[in-house]
Amino acid sequence: MSPAPERLFIGGAWVEPADGHYEVVDPATEEVVGLAPEASRAQVYEAAAAAKAAFPAWSRTRPEERAAILDRTADIIQRGFPAHAEIARRESGATASTARGMQVGVGVARFRRYARGALEPVEEAVAPQVNEAGPMGKAGVFGALAVRQPVGVVTCITSYNNPWANPAGKIAPALAMGNTVVVKPAPQDPLSVLRMAAALAEAGVPPGVVNVVTGSGAEAGEAAVDSPDVDMVSFTGSTAVGQRIAAVCGRGMKRQLMELGGKGAALVLEDADLGSAVAGIGTTFSFYSGQICTAPTRVLVHRSRYDELIGALAAYANALTVGDPADRATVVGPVISAAHRNRIEAYVELGRKEGARVVTGGARPGHLDRGFYVAPTLLADCTPDMRVVREEIFGPVVVVVPFDDEEEEGVALANDSDYGLIDYVWSGDVARAFRIARRLRAGGVGVNTVGRNMEAPFGGFRKSGVGRDVGSYALHAYSETQAIVWPG
Repeated sequence: MSPAPERLFIGGAWVEPADGHYEVVDPATEEVVGLAPEASRAQVYEAAAAAKAAFPAWSRTRPEERAAILDRTADIIQRGFPAHAEIARRESGATASTARGMQVGVGVARFRRYARGALEPVEEAVAPQVNEAGPMGKAGVFGALAVRQPVGVVTCITSYNNPWANPAGKIAPALAMGNTVVVKPAPQDPLSVLRMAAALAEAGVPPGVVNVVTGSGAEAGEAAVDSPDVDMVSFTGSTAVGQRIAAVCGRGMKRQLMELGGKGAALVLEDADLGSAVAGIGTTFSFYSGQICTAPTRVLVHRSRYDELIGALAAYANALTVGDPADRATVVGPVISAAHRNRIEAYVELGRKEGARVVTGGARPGHLDRGFYVAPTLLADCTPDMRVVREEIFGPVVVVVPFDDEEEEGVALANDSDYGLIDYVWSGDVARAFRIARRLRAGGVGVNTVGRNMEAPFGGFRKSGVGRDVGSYALHAYSETQAIVWPG
């Protein structure tokens, strides 16, 4: 039995797509999961117009009302948790545990967090200033207030590696601040976002406040960026696409929040706990098959620990269960598509040609006859100039480069990158690790951990992005600051 075709969500109504439907494919089985709608450019513009029309009333709603809608949305998503996790697993290829905990579970948590966030103060007093008499008026004491105001219509373009947490992390804070949104999911896994829209509608979000448009090609996303009714674009994805979006935003002076690529450096010092370092770096192999921009994919290890680390990482990779993500024993599932699998394999072959040694992996798992699988791959004997060291591969591939002087050479190697999202330092001397962390040109640094504090600012230096979100920083990202001044 073929799945029922999905519809777009525009202006509070479910709308038939003008350009038909396209197939959403399960990366593990290569079977069709659903039929996603192909929005026309005109329909995307219609969605942006609906968001613009809804903005004045929504932006003036009481924070308590916005908070209640976000809380109810979390309740509704939680109610359908098993079904949501199942569709997320099937369309994204994530393992069952990742789909439950890191996708739907985090999505629910983010709606809860920004229900509270809607109630956070938006006004901050500025110190009074004494002004002498002059051309601007009489002498006096002037008070001031900095007020955060919603930006307006926000286009949210989401990534394929987390179809619940990533959209929720954009939609919820944007709505909490009083913005309206047009959501354009990644073409590979849009079904979860359509279910999120249904939950928001059931929770009582007014028509036009949330709109979802989907498409398999570039047209829908381009229209969601260049629409004259859009005031801001929040994008998660590749640096190359982010640069094209930024160019369009620059012409229209639209606000941007960009979370782009990464090539996270993991500095492993000579006194590091290798068990902790290997477990952290090993998440690149296992968590969502390395399709995560924060992964520590570029390992820089002190030469005295080089051979030991290579052996431990190879053993870690070889012990991972690769297979059907529906099986609870599976640790490594497929990558998102055949095209992406081919891209990763091409990088591994490039590494061989550049002189890297394939310690483990480098070929498709032999026990799987279907699905887009890449075996966890470790490349040793790498040098800083290799493309596999410098470019984001976005798969279960780790490259290792040795160094001799951690304070100078190690830091220089870590900073020798076009990216700067999250780096990592492993050392038994925490004070030294913190000193080195302050010298790294990255938006975040993990010291002896790949864990995250979900209230800490998240974003990148250089080509890893523009702006910061997560926690209260997301509320700031989806707002403009207005100054109100008056004489005392």
